[in-house]
Amino acid sequence: MTLRLRLVAAGAAIGLLAGCGGSGTSTQGASSTTSGPSGSSQAGEPTYTVGVITDLTGPASNVARFTELGVKAGVGRAAESGYHIKYILVDDATNPTQALSAAQQLVEQDHVFAVIATSAVLFAAAPYLHSKGIPVIGAAYDGSEWITNDNMFSIFGYQDYAKVETTTGLMLKLLGATNLGTIGYSISPSSAETAKSYAVSAQLAGLKAGYVDANVPFGSTNVGPLVLAMKAAKIDAFYPLTETSTGLAAIVGLRQQGVDLKAAFLPEEEGDLLASGPATEAQAKGVYMGYDYEPVQMDTPATRTFQAALAKYAGVTTDPTANEYLGYLSIDALVDGLKAAGPHPTQASLIQAMLGMTHYNAAGLVGSHSISFAMAGRGSVTGADNCGYLVLWNGAQFKLVPGADPICGTTVPGKTVSAS
Repeated sequence: MTLRLRLVAAGAAIGLLAGCGGSGTSTQGASSTTSGPSGSSQAGEPTYTVGVITDLTGPASNVARFTELGVKAGVGRAAESGYHIKYILVDDATNPTQALSAAQQLVEQDHVFAVIATSAVLFAAAPYLHSKGIPVIGAAYDGSEWITNDNMFSIFGYQDYAKVETTTGLMLKLLGATNLGTIGYSISPSSAETAKSYAVSAQLAGLKAGYVDANVPFGSTNVGPLVLAMKAAKIDAFYPLTETSTGLAAIVGLRQQGVDLKAAFLPEEEGDLLASGPATEAQAKGVYMGYDYEPVQMDTPATRTFQAALAKYAGVTTDPTANEYLGYLSIDALVDGLKAAGPHPTQASLIQAMLGMTHYNAAGLVGSHSISFAMAGRGSVTGADNCGYLVLWNGAQFKLVPGADPICGTTVPGKTVSAS
């Protein structure tokens, strides 16, 4: 569920950067081994070259820059199972034009077997990658092409952001909230839609949605009027579908106005917050953050394996960021797909094998739940079985929330919202 919030950067990038020119792509290989689209042999075992498209620079780079660390952890784990993967890292600069150039380079020059994508602007490259039959594995937070393209496999499900799910309302109710305030960016249809759908989700759980504003200017921290309006509406919960700067400014303002927030959320995960510095950490005290995957505080076999791989192969010993999860699981899903495709997988057989995977368990990081890569049902599920996890930042550390490990809901049939 948290990763639904990551779409904000994507939506903003669509509005701000569409039509902008690129400045060329930068690449960085993980090894000197090369392979063609069907893999090559290294000491009798196949080696697969994959391209990694992510936002190393530009508006979405504040979190996407951590993707490579997760990829390194995933590649290390894959090697333990006999799957040798070389990756080529390409910066899309949070720019649609550059995303397409990056994809063309990876396919036509680097001859990659598959693409790993945690990109806010992958939508610009999706038609090209589909036309070339390239398997794409990653995070569906940039656009609806993940729902319709049969070569694309999202590791946290396929949510149509205009639809309404019950998970958010259940989460707010668990925290004792009674009246929700939510905001989204006018420039981003997905941000605006999600803000409105969260309001409906709250109402379905028996809460009020006292303040809904889906017309906030992108990146604005001039939140005084919003704060006063939310105070007048007597909200006691706040869920911004915005960049952290906007959301945190509103939370600080609400607290200064004496609003008692039973539930305040930020669109980050803990590693991202800890990378933001002491000032942000102090302001975010008492804020909740959601997860699509088990947070490391659960201390499960899956989280321990994940953290061990990050430490061993990427040198990461701090709490993982959202994109470290995404990079790690994108490689994990690729390996599961290769296993399902048989002894001599091709790009086409990998796609067909992954379309048949209806119970992907995200390296155990979704507990007893699972994610389906099949075309049937796409657009109706976010995360694993519409489940989300919660942690609370108490100013010094993250704490689990009793009863929220995870909370699972459903998508409401026939219930939709509109960005306009």
